[in-house]
Amino acid sequence: MSGHASHAEQSHGSVKSYVIGLILSIVLTIIPFGVVMTGSFATSATVLIVVATAVAQVLVQLILFMHMSTKTDEGWNVTAFVFTASILVLVIGGSLWIMHNLHLNMMIG
Repeated sequence: MSGHASHAEQSHGSVKSYVIGLILSIVLTIIPFGVVMTGSFATSATVLIVVATAVAQVLVQLILFMHMSTKTDEGWNVTAFVFTASILVLVIGGSLWIMHNLHLNMMIG
């Protein structure tokens, strides 16, 4: 019986949190789309805006839809997320670094 009580105590979100998450997700999708389609910013500013909104989009999805928090019961979820994010940063960052160095050191001509 205690298994059912602990399941009932977990937060599954409310309609308000889902609506807020939906609105934020739509806004965070429209912003980079508008920036890219208008072409009004320099390339580096466009990339920065797209990356910033992508990170914000991931946070909105994790917090408002996946209900990830730092509560002690869900500590392993946060630990697994941090580990996954660290590996992704290392792999993607390392790949970009290697490609950048290859581009600089290519003998063209």
